Amino acid sequence: MARAMSLAATAAKRQRGARAQAGSSPQPADLLAWYDRHRRKLPWRAPSGQRADPYRVWLSEIMLQQTTVKAVAPYYARFLMRWPDLAALAAAPLDDVLKAWAGLGYYARARNLHACARAVVERHNGIFPTSETGLRELPGIGAYTAAAIAAIAFDAPAAPVDGNIERVIARLYAIETPLPAAKPEISRFAKALVPPRRSGDFAQAVMDLGATLCTPKRPACALCPWNESCAAYARGDAETFPRRVPKREGVLRRGAAFVARRGDDFVLVRTRPAKGLLGGMTEVPTTPWSQDFVAAQALNAAPPLAAKTVVKWRRLPGIVRHVFTHFPLELVVYAAEVRARTAAPKGTRWVAVAKLGEEALPSLMRKVLAHALPSDRSNFEHGKDQP
Repeated sequence: MARAMSLAATAAKRQRGARAQAGSSPQPADLLAWYDRHRRKLPWRAPSGQRADPYRVWLSEIMLQQTTVKAVAPYYARFLMRWPDLAALAAAPLDDVLKAWAGLGYYARARNLHACARAVVERHNGIFPTSETGLRELPGIGAYTAAAIAAIAFDAPAAPVDGNIERVIARLYAIETPLPAAKPEISRFAKALVPPRRSGDFAQAVMDLGATLCTPKRPACALCPWNESCAAYARGDAETFPRRVPKREGVLRRGAAFVARRGDDFVLVRTRPAKGLLGGMTEVPTTPWSQDFVAAQALNAAPPLAAKTVVKWRRLPGIVRHVFTHFPLELVVYAAEVRARTAAPKGTRWVAVAKLGEEALPSLMRKVLAHALPSDRSNFEHGKDQP
């Protein structure tokens, strides 16, 4: 019995291989027919037959960069409620945008989002350019985002290539070149597939195919509308594509964070520089984060809170861990209590504990505050966040 099943599986694999070698090309019409039946319902996606709103397409694409649909959905809804159109977002203070973005991660996106909104209003009278070239001239819009907006919002014959699409194309053509070196080859194949009509639907169809069937693990190849044209399916090793070069792990950095609380329930914070990691976000004072951090010298960097009295900093048990894109971080946390109305040192400010949720706190800093102020975490935690 087992031998018969094995022979049947081998025969089926050979049949698939014969079909793929016969030169059957993936047909956009087959994928579009599948998409019309199985398209995902996403809050930023226009209903079938309706034109997409460029503002909503752009906003969602910026938020979705390196972030999941599940994580983005509530932020997208809050942004739309607060800033329903491009003009409203362009008129908003950057600090308000950063606060609304807090917890979504990769904060340069928020700064670029705001800069882009203003650029479209100032340079283009509030109307997005319709070409990939014009879109790429705007802040925060790279090749992928420009192609996605051009295709989805304006039905231009563009080929956006995100992680889902990379996986679909790499499997269709069994591309052996590992990522990231394979990106130009994948892009060429993707562009060759774009149909002259329904380019926006086609782009979203490939995205949906990668998100729902052609998944990283255990792809549902039997249900795929392109399975008879898929080289990796014919070979029986679809899950091994795309090939990848192993990532180099970032070197651990360490440091200390200082949580000072006044007797009248205020916490000392400061704003990070506008450029760089977590630019413009709110943080408690910290030492520099480095590979050669010396814990015994950490208190040398503590904020000078009182000229005439000694501030007693106590090191809290445990460590706060966080992982950024390029490196992991470990922070020890020191806490201190000072008198009500103690003045803030230069470059810092006091914020009421009850108002911490209104600050642009990145998830790292919410971890630090939760570590130091566990009984007050409801004031500044928003749920599960991105890096």
